[in-house]
Amino acid sequence: MPPSPGIRTRKLSRKPASCEGGTLDTSFEGSEHNIERTRHEVKDTIDMALISNPDKIRLAMLGMVDGNGHPYSWSAIINGRYDTQVMEDCGYPVIPQYLGAAPEGALGIPGVEVTHVWCDDPSDSDKVSRAALIPNVVGRAEEVIGQVDAVIVATDRGNEHVERCRPFIEAGLPIFIDKPMTDNTDDLRQFIAWHEAGKPFQSTSAMRYAKEFRALDTQLDSIGEVRLITITMAKSWERYGIHALEAVYPMLPAGGYTSISHRGTDERNLMHLTHNSGVEIMLYVIDDLYGAFGHVNISGTKGSLSTKVEDTFFAFKSQLEAYVAYLRTGVSPVPFSETVELMKIIIAGLKSREEGGAVVDIVD
Repeated sequence: MPPSPGIRTRKLSRKPASCEGGTLDTSFEGSEHNIERTRHEVKDTIDMALISNPDKIRLAMLGMVDGNGHPYSWSAIINGRYDTQVMEDCGYPVIPQYLGAAPEGALGIPGVEVTHVWCDDPSDSDKVSRAALIPNVVGRAEEVIGQVDAVIVATDRGNEHVERCRPFIEAGLPIFIDKPMTDNTDDLRQFIAWHEAGKPFQSTSAMRYAKEFRALDTQLDSIGEVRLITITMAKSWERYGIHALEAVYPMLPAGGYTSISHRGTDERNLMHLTHNSGVEIMLYVIDDLYGAFGHVNISGTKGSLSTKVEDTFFAFKSQLEAYVAYLRTGVSPVPFSETVELMKIIIAGLKSREEGGAVVDIVD
């Protein structure tokens, strides 16, 4: 098997990582896959619009999988309109709830419209079109090429994203990819290669933009030295681990995450993530933990902080606005090096689970 990008495994231990005792350093250093952070950062700051008319951006909403209603909600948030009766029937009760609770005038992103939709199930395409008042339904995702300026891949199965994105990457269309970008080593290599080739794409979790979490960032000094961060999240590590992770990731310096180990089961994921600052991060992702969705606690030497995500609409709209700003300027709101580190953590967590809780090092 090819080496994993920036991931290595060791037996359960709290000792520093080492290349002794059979530990294999599988970083990209010295290989064709080397992740050169400075090169990523330079590319991420090129100020150039990715679309021809920044004042009139046509988007395609592509893909729909079980348990994910983003084609409904994201299209309504962008277009600023929806059919309330059809939306009530979308199968995701929380969506009409937070759309209906949005502040007056908050729906819509000026100069942007979802003009085309395609879902895996044609009946879903028709329903999303009627719910979010999208004028064009296509029979194949690739039919939007030449009809839109950019696309959103609105599915959260990371193992499918390379193939879902490939036609649009090859066509040169900018892409927003729902979280997680990927959940496996081979596909991460492909995304890195595309990024190195200058292909425009972006992938984030909306939890990065949750105002409740980002408010804590500015309060950390008030609790002394941070020792422990915990977050609880529902659903699976494969699909929602990135929500838990990206909610707390900005609280510590990027590039400093060192190892992860798993406890529990496939359905009850208790992940212990370490950072070179000495802070311990506990990520609890449990399939039916909806009662504690997005609860964060931060403990320090002089106090503690806690919050939970409540304004889902704000998080989603901010995430989509960040993508639109990327299309208009070419400046990524999130350095690609951070996306790579996040994916390495997700993949390492899966590897630890597969290996019975082994500590898996996250290596540059």
